[in-house]
Amino acid sequence: MSTTLHTNNMVSPLFLATLLLVSSAFYPLSCAAAPADGTTDTSRDALLCLKSRLHGATTAMATWNHTTAPDFCTWHGVSCARRPRQPPLVVALEMEAQGLAGEIPPCIANLTSLVRIHLPNNRLSGHIPPELGRLSGLRYLNLSFNALNGTIPFTLGALHNLSSLDLGGNGLSGEIPALLGSSPALEYISLSDNFLDGEIPLSLANSSSLRYLSLDNNSIQGAIHASLFNSSTITEIHLWHNNLSGAIPHFMMFSSKLTYLDLSQNSLSGVVPSSVANLSSLTSLDLSHNQLQGSIPDLGKLAGLQSLGLSYNSLSGIVPPPIYNMSSLNYLTLASNNLEGTLPSDLGITLPNLQTLSMANNHFVGNIPASLQNASSMMYIHMGNNSLTGVVPSFSSMKNLEYVMLYSNHLEAGAWTFFSSLANCTQLLKLNIGENNLKGNFPANSVANLPKSLTALTLRSNNISGTIPLEIGNLSSLSMLYLDTNLFIGPIPFTLGQLRNLAMLSLSRNKFSGEIPPSIGDLHQLEELYLQENQLIGSIPESLASCQNLVALNLSCNTLGGSISGHMLGSLNQLSWLLDLSHNQLSMSLPLEIGSLINLGSLNISHNNITGIIPSTLGNCVQLESLHLEGNLLQGSIPQSLSSLKAIQVLDFSHNNLSGTIPEFLETFTTLQYLNMSFNDLEGPIPTSGVFSNTSGVFVQGNPYLCANFAVQELPRCFSSESTKEHKFVIPVLIALSALAALALILGMFIFWLKTGYKSNENIVHSYMELKRITYGDVIQATNSLSLANVVGSGQFGTVYKGWFDAEDGTVAVKVFKLNQHGALHSFIAECKALQHIRHRNLVKVITACSTYDPVGNEFKALVFEYMANGSLEDRLHNHQRGSLSLGGVICISIDIACALEYLHNQCTPPVVHCDLKPSNILFDNDDTARVCDFGLAKLIHGCSSGGQSGTTSIVGPRGSIGYIPPEYGMGGEISTQGDIYSYGIVLLEMLTQKRPTSEEFSDGLTLRKYVEASLSRTQDIQPNLTTEVGDQCVDHIPNLQECNTFALEHICALRLFKLGLLCSAESPKDRPTMHDVYGKVTEVKEAFFSMDNCSNDLTLLRQKGGR
Repeated sequence: MSTTLHTNNMVSPLFLATLLLVSSAFYPLSCAAAPADGTTDTSRDALLCLKSRLHGATTAMATWNHTTAPDFCTWHGVSCARRPRQPPLVVALEMEAQGLAGEIPPCIANLTSLVRIHLPNNRLSGHIPPELGRLSGLRYLNLSFNALNGTIPFTLGALHNLSSLDLGGNGLSGEIPALLGSSPALEYISLSDNFLDGEIPLSLANSSSLRYLSLDNNSIQGAIHASLFNSSTITEIHLWHNNLSGAIPHFMMFSSKLTYLDLSQNSLSGVVPSSVANLSSLTSLDLSHNQLQGSIPDLGKLAGLQSLGLSYNSLSGIVPPPIYNMSSLNYLTLASNNLEGTLPSDLGITLPNLQTLSMANNHFVGNIPASLQNASSMMYIHMGNNSLTGVVPSFSSMKNLEYVMLYSNHLEAGAWTFFSSLANCTQLLKLNIGENNLKGNFPANSVANLPKSLTALTLRSNNISGTIPLEIGNLSSLSMLYLDTNLFIGPIPFTLGQLRNLAMLSLSRNKFSGEIPPSIGDLHQLEELYLQENQLIGSIPESLASCQNLVALNLSCNTLGGSISGHMLGSLNQLSWLLDLSHNQLSMSLPLEIGSLINLGSLNISHNNITGIIPSTLGNCVQLESLHLEGNLLQGSIPQSLSSLKAIQVLDFSHNNLSGTIPEFLETFTTLQYLNMSFNDLEGPIPTSGVFSNTSGVFVQGNPYLCANFAVQELPRCFSSESTKEHKFVIPVLIALSALAALALILGMFIFWLKTGYKSNENIVHSYMELKRITYGDVIQATNSLSLANVVGSGQFGTVYKGWFDAEDGTVAVKVFKLNQHGALHSFIAECKALQHIRHRNLVKVITACSTYDPVGNEFKALVFEYMANGSLEDRLHNHQRGSLSLGGVICISIDIACALEYLHNQCTPPVVHCDLKPSNILFDNDDTARVCDFGLAKLIHGCSSGGQSGTTSIVGPRGSIGYIPPEYGMGGEISTQGDIYSYGIVLLEMLTQKRPTSEEFSDGLTLRKYVEASLSRTQDIQPNLTTEVGDQCVDHIPNLQECNTFALEHICALRLFKLGLLCSAESPKDRPTMHDVYGKVTEVKEAFFSMDNCSNDLTLLRQKGGR
């Protein structure tokens, strides 16, 4: 029936009244079937009936005894109206928080004179009896915060005298009865914290008496009726955390009584209506956590507004200035929108009563106003994840401050006075200024004076240097300390052991040295400990066994030695997230106690010196999802007990000395996605199903005795047992024969070069014979049989593969030449000549060469280089591998390239011209240092003149790559160092504009150089985030910073680089500078750029954050 009423929102009052009269016939009188409580016996019986159905409140209902207390009006919680010479009438039941339990019986309706029922905060369950609808005199009903369920009886709509209804905090479901809106006296309705659904009944929205409506925290859906917002009586509307949708209705001019409006945490869309300014009595407005768009309207007319919440929407534009002048505001949250602009300098003066200011996750720029400390009542500041700059202001006057969240901005510490000012904030709980540009030494005195109330301190990802002061141990309330990714040095302070409440400690990615202090073991509440990527030595302290609440422990990438303590592992059986001890110098065998880590999800002990066998107890770690044991000295077979690791997803045993066969149980691991058993001594056939059917997720190369019954990774086919035995003897013989063939080939080449007169080639052969010798078989094994999966690059004359020869060389890059390509042999010889004597930190190092024949007699040539793990400049510029280059990144890369070319041109004898400088030939190593590679077109220049050609190798094909070839080469001009300088200039302009010189937009005579040259007068066209129009006086005189104090230094530096790029790419070679001059100019720009405080963090963080 309630559904019918809900769908017909235009039901007439006459129909509702008739329906109530009819429906009342279906509810017979209960208990004694008394028609009313006009007699003493009727009232007493109804109360005793109520007592018999309720329980759990022995004290509250102890007086409900007609034998000891015949006058029920004296019973606890019962109020009566006494009449002369007539029985008293029970008018109220009031028992709040008395522990009442059980179901409300229908006999409560026999107390027909009830005016007030107040039973909140008990444990009442079951349905609300619909018989309550017969209590025609009831004015107040409060059953909130119980365990009632079922639907709201529509019969409550018959209570025409009911003015207050509170059923919040139960488990009620279904729709709100439309009949509730027909009660002419109803002023207060609270149905919050239930499971109600459906729409808000129109009859409720049209109520002429309603003053307070709370439907918070339900599943109410649909649109909001405009009539609800335009009621002349309603003062408070609470609708947060529902499923309301559609636009917010407009507010009429006469909606002036509304003081409180909360529509947060719904799915409302559209804009914030400007008519909200008509709500002149409004004191609180919360529209946060919706899908609102557009700009914030002018709310300046709301002079009494104290609380404004607009966070977690998609609002854009600037904050209207009148909002910053609403002096009554004490709560302002605008977080997580797309707002922009600056904060007014007088913010703390115009909003002196602010207690909460949340503007995080927007695009605000500029400084945090120093006037903010004028808001002395401030308790909560959250401005994280913006683009705020300048020095963190003082907080000295904010004595009630509890939270300061300024992370992910560009803020600076200055003289760290803000840190000292926090001593006055005696209520401070959390301080987070991580991911900013704080630099300088950690101030010991300020740390000592930080409030003892502080529970969380986060300064991660800054440039803070020096040591951590011992006074850190005074912050006895700390539960979280994040100081990772800084420049801290020295030992980890032993006083950290005094922080007995510490649950999370992260000191990773610093330069801490010395041993891990044993006092860390005193942190018995510690749950997460991160010390990775430091310079720690010594053994893992046994005292860590006392940290028995640890769920994550990461000590990787240090120089820790000794063995892994079995006692420690046995004590840390609560580890569930992570145990990472990789990349250290740990030795000895894995203790059996590792099996006690039964809750562990990720275990990494790779790249140590662990010996012995894999302990069978490891199979007890049934929650493991990731297991890394690679890069150790483990022996023996893979234990059968690991078959219990059913949750495993990543399993890596590679680069050990494991033997035996591949266990068949690995086929049954349905979650396994990555399996690496390469470079061991495994033998026999590999399994065929499960993860092995996905060859891209399985790596078994480097196991010479493995075979396959199907085509996989170029493994040999399995033979019978006799054939297998013979196979083991054939392989060494083949290897020996290949080595002899390689030596014979080298000797033959040596004799050939002698006969043909290439005396310089004699030195090349001699040089490479002194390097590590590798065979064709070595190359095939290292590159997984020249697998396509190993290809990392390909050019005109060769293909580059990722490979592995041994632990000494690690991962390498193997360039295999395409000798069927005309000019490839000359390219190999040219590269050998160029690389035989040169060694420089900005050149990719050659490890060795291979010149031999493959098994079918084809000539085979390869060069082996260091592997550059961080990709190429081409990737970063045009494939967005690491994001857009910052100006600091451009400067660093420019320095690296210039340094390499200056070495080739001026420090090599004879000088070397690269001839093919371009972004794809500029790689990045593990430290993100740029290195020049690919000398396949390189040319040696004998004598002082670039025109000298004696003894050089002729170059086949184009002298460079299109777009980077100097003009004189195209007209048959001689190869010279000036050609490299031209290419350098084009690369520099490409980095600054992020436009390829071969882009389609450069046509009809327009080139990248001409584009830049024409745009210098309107510099906003070129990298608007890097440049701005400034005077030539400052551009041409960078060192004189006093003359440029009105300009942004980074813009000046960018323009200097543009001018240098144009100079290097001049049409005529004689107009270009030498590489020595170029290196000097770029160095000058670098020194200027990193001389200012606001820029000095860029270089330091480049290699930590990938800022290049």
